[in-house]
Amino acid sequence: MTPPSFTTLSLTLDGAVAQVNLNRPEQANAMSAAMWPELQACFEWLDAEPRVRAVVLAGEGRHFCSGLDLAVFAGLVAEHADPARRAEQLRRQILSMQDNLTAIERCRKPVLAAIHGACIGGGVDLVTCCDMRYVSSDAWFAVREIDIGMTADVGTLQRLPRLIADGLARELAYTGRRLEATEAREIGLVNRVFESREALLEGVLALAKEIAGKSPLAIRGTKEMLLYTRDHPVRDALNYIATWNAGMLSEEDLQRGIRAQAEKTTPTYSD
Repeated sequence: MTPPSFTTLSLTLDGAVAQVNLNRPEQANAMSAAMWPELQACFEWLDAEPRVRAVVLAGEGRHFCSGLDLAVFAGLVAEHADPARRAEQLRRQILSMQDNLTAIERCRKPVLAAIHGACIGGGVDLVTCCDMRYVSSDAWFAVREIDIGMTADVGTLQRLPRLIADGLARELAYTGRRLEATEAREIGLVNRVFESREALLEGVLALAKEIAGKSPLAIRGTKEMLLYTRDHPVRDALNYIATWNAGMLSEEDLQRGIRAQAEKTTPTYSD
């Protein structure tokens, strides 16, 4: 199947690894009105495409993402005389934008964010939806919604406290200060800091290829369990994995994996 094309994203396939680049470099990859639904369409396609086993999310140009394109705000202002109906329309638009980004989290394939330069506002919403985050040494983060007089509303305040200490998440959200790459690594927001953007992409793509070599069914099940465990009590999560493996533990993949371990070879798995 030919990958779809987009106006604000570029999508390429290298074997079982897909690379999605935010592709508005002249605007520092600001998230335009078109980018939001395109992100959802892209990751829904990646979720459904059996050839894809891992995804790298990166950005073109000098910065990963400068956040929400301020022109989007004009489209969020509902035109209705009744304040209640204006409020309902705005709420539905916000929920739709939340769904646009949650498609990244819902994608069954692991999504690895490769972040360079600035990652601001909506960019933080974006990368907190990913499975892992890696940065170049020039990367920095900022929850900047507070500086324009609004409460972040598409995911940062819900996901960031599950990735770093609650007090640090609050500090970043209340102040809007810059979080540099080294500190982001120290607090656990990112897994690793690379010296340059080139080293970043090389390293993250290599890791994605390693993940793509594992049993895709086992990887998808692992992601499902990690997300479920995040949002449910341990007892419920244990019950879910027992039920999951009772129905989806692949005898074929298990035999291939055990045989490869015994023979010290690299197993191959069906999509």
